Amino acid sequence: MRMPTDSRRLGLGVRRGIRNPARTRFSRLSVGLLGVLGVLLVAAVLADAPGGGVVKAAGATELPDGGAPSLAGSASNAPAGESAAPAVAPGADVQDDAAPSEAAGGAPAEPPRRCLPRFPSDPQVSDPSPAAVAVELSRAMYDCASEVGLAFATDAEAIAALLSRGLGGPLLLVDGWFDDALIGEIVRLAPERIVLAGFHERILPRSLAGLDVEPVPVDPSATVAPDVAGHDRLWIVDDADAAAALAALGHPIGVGAVAVSGDFRAASPEIRARIAAAAEVELLSNFGEDAAWQLEVVRRGEELPGGGLLMFDIDPARRLVAMYGHPASSGLGVLGEQGAAAGVERLKQIVVGYGEDGARVVPTFEIITTVASAHPGPDGDYSSETARDVIRPWIEIAAANEMYVVLDLQPGRTDFLTQAKIYEEFLRLPHVGLALDPEWRLKPHQVHMRQVGTVDAAEINQVSEWLAALVRREALPQKLVVLHQFEWKMITNRHLIETPPELAVLIHMDGFGTQGVKQSTWNVLTAAPDADKFWWGWKNFYDEDTPTARPDRVLGLTPPALFVSYQ
Repeated sequence: MRMPTDSRRLGLGVRRGIRNPARTRFSRLSVGLLGVLGVLLVAAVLADAPGGGVVKAAGATELPDGGAPSLAGSASNAPAGESAAPAVAPGADVQDDAAPSEAAGGAPAEPPRRCLPRFPSDPQVSDPSPAAVAVELSRAMYDCASEVGLAFATDAEAIAALLSRGLGGPLLLVDGWFDDALIGEIVRLAPERIVLAGFHERILPRSLAGLDVEPVPVDPSATVAPDVAGHDRLWIVDDADAAAALAALGHPIGVGAVAVSGDFRAASPEIRARIAAAAEVELLSNFGEDAAWQLEVVRRGEELPGGGLLMFDIDPARRLVAMYGHPASSGLGVLGEQGAAAGVERLKQIVVGYGEDGARVVPTFEIITTVASAHPGPDGDYSSETARDVIRPWIEIAAANEMYVVLDLQPGRTDFLTQAKIYEEFLRLPHVGLALDPEWRLKPHQVHMRQVGTVDAAEINQVSEWLAALVRREALPQKLVVLHQFEWKMITNRHLIETPPELAVLIHMDGFGTQGVKQSTWNVLTAAPDADKFWWGWKNFYDEDTPTARPDRVLGLTPPALFVSYQ
């Protein structure tokens, strides 16, 4: 740009071509000196201007680092004998009588757009589909954009290519085709360029014609996966492709995304850790009525011994191998033949061989907490309740050694629920389950050892309902419920037993005798039409079995025995 040659702006009191000595009091020498001073003054102003170059001579500007003048034509074209006005470097705060566009005869230039994003602290999502989320976030973050990125919402590699390139505007996603919301958002943003990945520009709708298009190559091995570690907010969806797209959309605003299919407790350890670490989680898919409490279980993060939040429905499967008995009696099982600490050491030998099929083996105490009695006792129920202080050391040492504990009830003439509530303190713990033994459930006027006891599914369901509510309320991992059975009549209406997701309900074949007799009992119990709704367990007797089954024989059972106890 030329500097103006108006002498008034240079501070000179004369105009070229007018020589009238009568109208001036200065000699030619004085006029010359004033002219030199004026040129030096202008040079000083230009040198101090922002972005200004170094003035070498009138009409020539040298940019720092040898750069060219900012606009062509800044060299002097003045007639010989005239001093050309010095050029102005970019950024110099020098004003002309007219704006540059007006001086050239054009309309005033529009100021450049400022399309910087905003980052909402609490972005709201009304439609969980990635394409809709992209539009909603774009509306919340941008008033305009110099460019937008476009890819199909299910094309993780294309999304990764756009993220790798970097965008001067929002990432927008196509869900099958260009809907009105997507087209309207692109029109609103008025980008200069569309950056495409994963499809050809020929499929763009006509309403977007005229925009510059930049295709980006796609690497089939690329992944989206912005690291969501450390994000305070997390979106959870039921589709992995949607999660990848949402992770890309949410990353700039500090929101991560993960996919969970089915039971939240069955999610991978990595995803469970992300859910637990987030300050806020938002379910964008319909996960059903169990999602809320399952999510709380994951966020609390108290796992079962051996890891995980589900008892058996995991990979690899969990197998509990237990010593059965009462802490104060060696006559009721091997558990009472030594103290708690020695019991931990003995179990290390008992469990050997039970992981040969790849299962994770968890040493377990099965503690008889209410003992069938030949006498009615003060309460008349023919059952002796063990004091909690007797049981507590076993539960504590089990927790310290990554072991599980099962509390076994022999209720006599009272009901299972009444006795279970006595030990609620322990059942609130993640490593403690419950066993119901119908053999010792008496009807009115019955006494032990004259018949095998029995219980109906309705009474079992009362216990399950109460215990499931406890699991939900305390956000506990899935809790084991063992039902002992060695005769069909011990449990009436077995097919009506409920198996809520809070509980892993297992039938434990606990009869004794020859291996042939025991195998026949196993076959009868597991062949019933309702057998598939339960998990299954097996009991070994050191003295009463002939012989005691070895681990390899137990591992050969079908269905697999996932709870094995020794008495």
